[in-house]
Amino acid sequence: MNGIYLLLGSNLGDRLANLKTASKSLQTNAIKILNESSVYETEPWGTAEQPWFLNVVLHVETFLQEDALLETCLATEKEMGRIRDKKWGERLIDIDILYYNDRVIKTKHLQLPHPEISNRRFTLSPMCELAPNQLHPTTKLTQAEMLTKCEDGLDCRITELQL
Repeated sequence: MNGIYLLLGSNLGDRLANLKTASKSLQTNAIKILNESSVYETEPWGTAEQPWFLNVVLHVETFLQEDALLETCLATEKEMGRIRDKKWGERLIDIDILYYNDRVIKTKHLQLPHPEISNRRFTLSPMCELAPNQLHPTTKLTQAEMLTKCEDGLDCRITELQL
């Protein structure tokens, strides 16, 4: 897998504005956006009783190493007012590192590639838009192959919205 991919999601307030603000903030922190997926509206995963999400995948370039990139993502979430009070709960902004090239890392604070990629349609659909033939470094499946095997039945629809 060549490339660094981030997933942005929001289901509180002006969801599109939140994605735009996060995207701009990342770009002021040594992250260059090379490409972006369409914006998807997705049924909430994990906890159904909450508003639907807007999600987008960004293909980025940065000199930041994995840990520094994670710190930048977390700082952006905090600056925007993200409060982490419950797992899979509502969130103003969520920024996940999906892939950092073909690196495989498993620490207390960071797992790469993101461990839930193959289980989440809201991640695989935009990834397939950007890099359908890219191999997952551990499963050796392409993004498109993982999407066809994905058992996530939650609604994930492309929108006309743009970052």
